[in-house]
Amino acid sequence: MALEQTHVRRAAHLARLDVSDAQALGFVDDLNRILEMVDQLQGVDTDGVAPLMHPLDATQRLRADDVTEGNERERFQRLAPATEDGLYLVPRVVE
Repeated sequence: MALEQTHVRRAAHLARLDVSDAQALGFVDDLNRILEMVDQLQGVDTDGVAPLMHPLDATQRLRADDVTEGNERERFQRLAPATEDGLYLVPRVVE
């Protein structure tokens, strides 16, 4: 499917973009080339090819799972406007 200037103008309107006629013509050419490349990629036989999670054999460096902060629940509860049994009380918003 080849795009036309009306398609680009419609997309620009929906995105609330001010696109001139010259820009729209340029976008038509660019988008049509992109769609041609997509068509080429869809024609490639990928049967038996496993999908890749990442193209490189990279591993994520993980930090040590150590506690770095103490329990300050009591201090935070003292700062709260209303608490009860260790819970924060908030105004009801749904009836």
